[in-house]
Amino acid sequence: MKEHSLTEGSIIKGLVFFAIPLFLSMLFQTMYNTVDTVIIGHYLGDSALAAVGATAAIFELIVMGFGNGIGTGFGIVIARCFGSKDEYSLKKSVATSLVWGVIISLSLTVIFMLLLPTLLAVINTPADIIEDALSYIRIIALFSIVTIFYNLGSAMLRSIGDSVTPFIVLLFSSVINVILDIVCITSLGLGIQGAAIATVIAQSLSTVLCLFFVIKKAKVLIPRKEHFVFDGELLKDMLGQGFSMAMMSSIVSVGSMILQSGINGFGTSIIAGHVAARKMGSMLMLPVMTFGISVSTFVSQNKRAKQPDRIQAGVSFTNKFGIVMSMIMTVVVFLFAPTFIQWISGTSTKEVIEVGAMYMKINVPFYCVLCPLLTYRNALQGLGKKIIPLISSIIEFVGKIVFTFLIIPPLGYLGVCICEPVIWICMTIQLYFSYKKSIREFSMELQEQGI
Repeated sequence: MKEHSLTEGSIIKGLVFFAIPLFLSMLFQTMYNTVDTVIIGHYLGDSALAAVGATAAIFELIVMGFGNGIGTGFGIVIARCFGSKDEYSLKKSVATSLVWGVIISLSLTVIFMLLLPTLLAVINTPADIIEDALSYIRIIALFSIVTIFYNLGSAMLRSIGDSVTPFIVLLFSSVINVILDIVCITSLGLGIQGAAIATVIAQSLSTVLCLFFVIKKAKVLIPRKEHFVFDGELLKDMLGQGFSMAMMSSIVSVGSMILQSGINGFGTSIIAGHVAARKMGSMLMLPVMTFGISVSTFVSQNKRAKQPDRIQAGVSFTNKFGIVMSMIMTVVVFLFAPTFIQWISGTSTKEVIEVGAMYMKINVPFYCVLCPLLTYRNALQGLGKKIIPLISSIIEFVGKIVFTFLIIPPLGYLGVCICEPVIWICMTIQLYFSYKKSIREFSMELQEQGI
């Protein structure tokens, strides 16, 4: 395991070599759920697939909202300490993240377990699949601590420039996940619960191995007894960054839950087609997402190193790369969308295939807008901005409410398909001007300091 500074050398080479293992990690992490979807669709049918799909927004709230948000937020603060070569603060920030990771994850587990039946009812989950949906998502929620600590361990390693180790760990556990999915669903006959059990066990292995590598290989991250001390300013910074990221993702997830309530009202076939399209879209989105996420670590390290020109060059390259990838993905989708949906869902139902293909053909071309959105948002987080990215999430939240209650009823499923592209455009405009203002202020601050 090697620490890797992103504050010197070739910007493109640094970002690419940092992003490649991160991309592979995210690919296999996405495969956790995609494999569940494929096996459930092929072996348990459209109804079970719809049950998993009906919980998608709640799953995102647990995993992406709080799990990834808290871990990434804490990791940004750790990356700043690493960028400034302040080892004492680095270790103290790791110690603080471990303590608060336990507190937050246990609190979230209790809250989610109590609220899950209500949440499923609120999002209008069809009566014929609500029991299966609840049995699936309860197992995921019960092990929220696994989700948070896997993301925290990965974020710690990425904060010091190591994106290879999280990939190796996730590659191993992904293979385990596939094997357990098949065994639990087909051999043991555990049904939809088997998919959740397989995901939890696989992610648990990721967590244990990731933390093991931190302890054994990333010595710079290992805190000692003296680092477990209360530091009000550090705690404020870490909780502010962590909860800002978590709240940003959670607001989006809550908006998705509201949108999901509109989708659930269309019935089992449309839910099944939609979830298959979302799973495939998530995989196609990975190259764009990967570079966007890499920017937060890149900007965070270079901010502490006082290099605004390098930050701007990195952001510019990331945007260009993402737009080119988006164009390629659009061509692929228009050629193979129905095949993708049929492969993931295992269905021969015409409506399921048509619905999924329609969603992909409308959404994927707008990845060229999603790319700068993710880049600017992560750059702002790397610059230490907590409120501005949160505002973008509020825009998304409000947009999904507007679409759910005003646009989807008259337009039907077409309203669902155009919802996110319209919101992405609004968010990107807000984030672009906010980023330009923030980087200008940072440059002026350095000039006033004579740097």
